[in-house]
Amino acid sequence: METKAQNYWIKIFHTLNESQKRWCAAQKATEIGYGGITKVKALTSMSRTTITKGIRELRDQEQLEKKIRKEGAGRKKITNINENIVRELELIMNENTAGDPMSALKWTCKSTRNISDELNKKGIKVSYRTVYNLLSEADYTLQGNKKTLGNSNSENRDEQFIHINSEVKKYIDNNEPVISVDAKKKEQVGNFKNTGQIWRKKSDPKKVHDHDFASLGEGVAIPHGTYDIQKNEGFVNVGIDLYTAEFAVNGIRQWWYLMGKKNYPKAKKLLVCADSGESNGSRNRTWKINLQKLSDEIKIEITVCHYPPGTSKWNKIEHRMFSFISMNWKGQPLESYEMIINLISNTTTKKGLKIEATLDRNEYEKGIKVSDKELEEINIKFNKKNPKWNYTINQSKKKKK
Repeated sequence: METKAQNYWIKIFHTLNESQKRWCAAQKATEIGYGGITKVKALTSMSRTTITKGIRELRDQEQLEKKIRKEGAGRKKITNINENIVRELELIMNENTAGDPMSALKWTCKSTRNISDELNKKGIKVSYRTVYNLLSEADYTLQGNKKTLGNSNSENRDEQFIHINSEVKKYIDNNEPVISVDAKKKEQVGNFKNTGQIWRKKSDPKKVHDHDFASLGEGVAIPHGTYDIQKNEGFVNVGIDLYTAEFAVNGIRQWWYLMGKKNYPKAKKLLVCADSGESNGSRNRTWKINLQKLSDEIKIEITVCHYPPGTSKWNKIEHRMFSFISMNWKGQPLESYEMIINLISNTTTKKGLKIEATLDRNEYEKGIKVSDKELEEINIKFNKKNPKWNYTINQSKKKKK
């Protein structure tokens, strides 16, 4: 071999793995011909036996192909072997997850080994390391505790979450609608600063009012959301007045006529998952009175399951709908009601979230008193499990006649 070419060949040779070195040396020895093995042995410090073995392997093409893994060969991904693994993993996680309403991240208090054991019980053989990789791909993260809750520990909290999961599963199995409802924080409408950043030309920030005086804006927006857990669809009723129980129920009413009735034409029941406080609170009499009116109007039995106090972030609507609305309008002043409706309606996700929104210009009365007699007329049945959080309202007896 010429010295320059020889040096170049040696450099390449030393980048190869053991098998490749053997075959490369064998090929060069064969190319040289008589005395080739001796010359290559001197260049590479490989033994004559090794070079001879390489020559033998090169002659046996079938043997060589066995030793070189073809593109696409090797162990298949577990998700390709078992398509159900992602769905089963989501089912396990949904039974024990929480979401920060301002992000799409989720977390779990179950270890990857425990999750692996649960999947194995379901006939899906998977290691805890694979579970870790699958969780990472699905945007789950390991997170520590954060001190944010006040003294709001409630009795039977775990039992209530188990009950809610059970009810949701039962309704979905029977193709009955399940909705999660809540109100997003009140927003000022006008050219006011909105937290977040958007892409703009360098040194050209959007100019907004330097003070958030209400007199500088158009009013306030109160987005009340209804999220359909099965369909991954949502509806937002944007109020301009007060956040009252009547307004909250009207949001459910608007959802039913715009989306629910179309998606569930044969529905006989409706499950509503809501927080325990404010206008849709478990102790709110006006909330129950208006649910009775809604049940009579749409002729459907309405069951309500309240999340325990202090656990609003566990509400599905928070991290499956509201978080994405916040992301969609971050950094943009909410200058008009039309803009708010458009931003909400154009919010979507990779998983296909769809949202409709309307503006509710009704004025709602605050502080409506409901007497004991009016409360007794509600056709309500409280569940034996945590009755203060679980109850069913059916059509008024006089309406059924």
